[in-house]
Amino acid sequence: MSEEAQLHGHPSTTTYLIVAAFLSVLTAMEVTVFYVRAMKPVLVPVLLLLSAAKFALVVLFYMHLKSDHWTYSAVFLFQLFFAAVVIVSLSLLLVSYLGSV
Repeated sequence: MSEEAQLHGHPSTTTYLIVAAFLSVLTAMEVTVFYVRAMKPVLVPVLLLLSAAKFALVVLFYMHLKSDHWTYSAVFLFQLFFAAVVIVSLSLLLVSYLGSV
């Protein structure tokens, strides 16, 4: 790894490979959970939890938010929060509309 990358605290290639392995394991868990019939009652919460873990790993390591200045993380989290509010609002609007039809 170059000296500049070490100074900025960027992860090494080994770290990226470990994160990729974790992402592969989480993906395999998602596929397994989907096909296990006993998991049907809790399918959506488990898949949301696994996808949130994958999202966090990708954001922290591959988008370098773990080692960047905190303002980049704040901007990203604000936009993520705004998108979540829009999605929830549109979902509630759709449910309200379908309920009144």
